[in-house]
Amino acid sequence: MNNIQSICVFCASSESVDDLFKNVALELGRELGRRGIDLVYGGASIGLMGCVARGVHEEKGKVVGVLPEFFKTKDIEYSEADELIVTRDMRERKAVMDQRSDAFIVLPGGIGTLEEAMEILSMRQLRLTDKPLVFINTQGFYDGLRATFEEMVDLKFAKPNIMDMYEMVPDPQSALDYLLTTGRGASVQ
Repeated sequence: MNNIQSICVFCASSESVDDLFKNVALELGRELGRRGIDLVYGGASIGLMGCVARGVHEEKGKVVGVLPEFFKTKDIEYSEADELIVTRDMRERKAVMDQRSDAFIVLPGGIGTLEEAMEILSMRQLRLTDKPLVFINTQGFYDGLRATFEEMVDLKFAKPNIMDMYEMVPDPQSALDYLLTTGRGASVQ
């Protein structure tokens, strides 16, 4: 039996990305909504972030946005969020997202997305969390990252078990199937 009721999704806020990536984000949101899993995310209405949130709402799911105060001035918040939490800064935002989530899914994104995912991976490595981390590898987007992790292991900068601290899957269905059938995801060793 799994205990995943809310999932934090890290992803791009860029509006410029190809529609293929936006469609995958929308589908992830729809799957979360269909399965009754709450979305916890960065609170924006733009890019993949907005697509995930709208997808959840299309299926009558719950959206919890977590937005740092300085983003309020940019007028990008997803005002339709069921709950919109405004934090002092990015660090508090990540802490709230972690507290409110049972697992993490990473869609393609930029530096901010990668930074958020690496913090969770680092916390798993340090045994500060056992919450599962899953990358959705749309169009091979994260192939280079996986190769970097493999090189870290090969060159002895990381232990081989780092490869077991995350899952990489091709699509939203696989990500949710993994999380829901594995319960808490891969165990930290």
